[in-house]
Amino acid sequence: MPGVGFWVLVALATLTSLATAWALGANSNSPPFAPAIGANAISTMRAAFLIGILAALGALTQGGAISETVGAGLINGVQITSLAATAGLLTATGFMAFGVYTGYPVPAAFATTGAMVGVGLSLGGDPAIDTYRRIGLFWLLVPPVSGGLAYATATVLRRDDIPETVGVPLLAAVVGGIVANVRLGVIPSPPDAAQSSVAGFVARQIGAPTVAGVDPVTVLVTLLAAAAWFVAVRRRTQASAEGGIRSFLLVLGSVVAFSSGGSQVGLATGPLENLYGVELGLPGIVLLSLGAAGILAGAWMGAPKLLQATSREYAQLGARRSIAALVPGFIIAQLAIGLGIPISFNNIIISGVIGGGLAGGSAGVSRRKIGVTLLFWGITLVASVAIGYGLYAAFAAVLGG
Repeated sequence: MPGVGFWVLVALATLTSLATAWALGANSNSPPFAPAIGANAISTMRAAFLIGILAALGALTQGGAISETVGAGLINGVQITSLAATAGLLTATGFMAFGVYTGYPVPAAFATTGAMVGVGLSLGGDPAIDTYRRIGLFWLLVPPVSGGLAYATATVLRRDDIPETVGVPLLAAVVGGIVANVRLGVIPSPPDAAQSSVAGFVARQIGAPTVAGVDPVTVLVTLLAAAAWFVAVRRRTQASAEGGIRSFLLVLGSVVAFSSGGSQVGLATGPLENLYGVELGLPGIVLLSLGAAGILAGAWMGAPKLLQATSREYAQLGARRSIAALVPGFIIAQLAIGLGIPISFNNIIISGVIGGGLAGGSAGVSRRKIGVTLLFWGITLVASVAIGYGLYAAFAAVLGG
């Protein structure tokens, strides 16, 4: 039977995970509503309240894949112990807390990934080079893809020859089609299979044969969802163009906030995967619930300051460019969740905010702030590896484990 020391470490690791989840709720789960605040579509405090609820739901239903990657995929040859998890989470939380305090959005994925690599190496593990290449490539592609899509979308929405009653509903249709294929843990799926989506669940119930490897029922459900979103937003924009745009912006921000919880919770819970799943034998939902509770508290208590920073200081966006900033964020987040790649929502949304801002000219974009932020992101990744390595070595030397 484990001794008192083991349970002390479990409690310490759990509290540290909660603190990390709190920092994520305040830091990395905030940007999805920043464009909406910048467009004056919602108040800061109301946005913080919605972020907490939606991100917590996303954490519970979509957080498993990222958690597994962070907990077991970053280092080969060793298992992350409770002491190592504590060292890594303390390192990552320290960086994120600094971001909340200073108003500079710290990329949580950079801080946590770097910290867990550092403690894994300090444990004597081997670098998971293939995983690093895959994650690094995804990270490098995020700014140009997110910013480029936002720029292109904002440019189209600003064109006089494309009515708002057509352009905005078409974007809504794209989002609706993706939502129908979002994988959720609450949807029944076959044993030992990946999480299912609404479209996938309906297709399994009907059981139609595939055509050229494509399930026609899945395609039909996707098209129906896209059509429903198109009609709903078109009717709203026909009644009031500005009202329809702001309504869609809020719905889009909500969907992205939900996705942010699914993509971010694993950064707090991943280091405890071995402890909770193997050593304690608890189901994964227990760990995800822990992370969701921390994210909820962090969003309600710490998000407002960062919401102001990202919405006001990077670019002064209107509602149309705000929509353009969020659409690529939603797409990239769901792709990352599907691939099990930890990502920074600050990276995604800020790139989209900048791209959308540039579509209206560079005057609204603070080049100095962008440059300082990019530099700080690079420093975060490198420093978190070094600090995580050293912190675990110090803990092991003092506590012997």
